[in-house]
Amino acid sequence: MGLTKYSFLLLLIFSTLSEYVNAQHKPATEKPVYDAVLSQYNYPYPVKYLNLKVEDKEVRMAYMDVPPANKMVNAPVVMLLHGKNFFGAYWVQTIRFLTQNNFRVIVPDQVGFGKSSKTPLHYSFHQLAYNTKKLLDTLDIKKAAVVGHSMGGMLATRFALLYPETTAKLVLENPIGLEDYRRLVPYRTFSQTYQQELKTTEESTRKYHQTYYVSWQPAFDEWVQVPGAQTRSADYPTLALVSAQTYEMIYQQPVVYEFPDVKAPTLVIIGQEDRTVVGKALIKDKDVLAKAGHYPTLGKKTAAAIKNAKLIEMPKVGHIPHLEATEAFHKALLPFLK
Repeated sequence: MGLTKYSFLLLLIFSTLSEYVNAQHKPATEKPVYDAVLSQYNYPYPVKYLNLKVEDKEVRMAYMDVPPANKMVNAPVVMLLHGKNFFGAYWVQTIRFLTQNNFRVIVPDQVGFGKSSKTPLHYSFHQLAYNTKKLLDTLDIKKAAVVGHSMGGMLATRFALLYPETTAKLVLENPIGLEDYRRLVPYRTFSQTYQQELKTTEESTRKYHQTYYVSWQPAFDEWVQVPGAQTRSADYPTLALVSAQTYEMIYQQPVVYEFPDVKAPTLVIIGQEDRTVVGKALIKDKDVLAKAGHYPTLGKKTAAAIKNAKLIEMPKVGHIPHLEATEAFHKALLPFLK
């Protein structure tokens, strides 16, 4: 019996020592894994949640509500809407800038993105706009300046069309949807889109993100690493499914034909080197490819179509001015908001 206890003690010591040695020699290259709602990732400001019911499904909408530096109770409100391949945290520098200039800043993660629920649904810009209006109503916000980047620009446009009384001003930062992708990009079935999304890796994400910028900076890598960590999660098949559904939303629900109906004073900010086209890899016709996603032209057309719009063109800047040319973006934004 004594020998058994002694053997057990030796085994325990050896096991504990092995665990310690393994921990000390854990590969430095081991990469993080993030779940569907980014539980392991910290946002720059506190995150709150709004409970919603969509298609009889309970979902949560994450958001940041950041007060102005002067703590003014009735401060003007700016709402920042993220792009498809991003989430609210990438607005961190703009949130800081706006709050320092005494704006209250609301930054939602749309359902299907960021820290919000990843629920398979029929995604539509109307539904996302409705959810966003519900958030403002819950926060008792009657008016807000709405700033949308990329896909967020399509959503901001839909929001302004549905809720003109709530949209004090509209800012479109390199929005997608300035052309009808159905006329440019060959149709792909939902199953094909989903299978393609399942192949996404951190490296393929990085390769795609590099097309957004004229000059890559190390700071941009965070916005690659976070979704990259999710591709290694057991949740990723669901994330891929929702991503495919939101691709369908963008492809099938253009806003370009409704720009003349926008009533809010609008600022269109366009990085002139942007050539983003949703589904660009599917375009095989070289003539179509040469003309698609030409943002210098698209920016002018959009500003001309919106009755009360001002265009600011940013040379040597790509798809994300608020990250690539932050100071210049803020310099363009602030006078318009004030």
